[in-house]
Amino acid sequence: MAISASPLNSNDHASASGSKLVEASGLHIPPKTSVKPVPIPTEKVSLRPPAKELSDSALAEISRLKARDTQVHQHEQAHLSAAAGLDVSNATFTYQRGPNGVSYAVAGEVKIDTSPGRTPEETLARAEMIRDAALAPADPSSTDRSVAAKAQNMAMQARVELMQQEHQANAVKQTEQQRHVKQAYDSNETASKKINTYV
Repeated sequence: MAISASPLNSNDHASASGSKLVEASGLHIPPKTSVKPVPIPTEKVSLRPPAKELSDSALAEISRLKARDTQVHQHEQAHLSAAAGLDVSNATFTYQRGPNGVSYAVAGEVKIDTSPGRTPEETLARAEMIRDAALAPADPSSTDRSVAAKAQNMAMQARVELMQQEHQANAVKQTEQQRHVKQAYDSNETASKKINTYV
């Protein structure tokens, strides 16, 4: 860094005669130099430029953006709270910068795994959780309603599969009962024939 100082006048040379100049950092300073203190200002000095006055329309826009930001965060938090037990992503947001330079969330998204379970029972349970998570906010979006409708269809299909399984199980059980009845009848008939033969 280079620091420049004003040259000494002839009077300074005369008064400095007979004394040595001190060299410090490349500057020549007379040994008997008096330094006057710099007065400290008593008023606070702001380094920031003064804030611009916002118009009424800008203030209304900021108010609208703040309300939307609160609504979006509450909406996505409702999804996350209701989706406990499901694979979900963290909420992601889309932001808009307001007239005051602050960014506000205007849209959000939570991704939920909507795949079916390994069994109809598991699929039914997952479908009900997905539907509840989709409809958890007080104001479900059209996307939320679409996810809930798909979950409802998944639940109906799982119920149909459960009914088919139950019907098949009942049919097998009925067939097994009929087989036992037939075996019992056949064994009784054989026994009665044996009795008749030996009478």
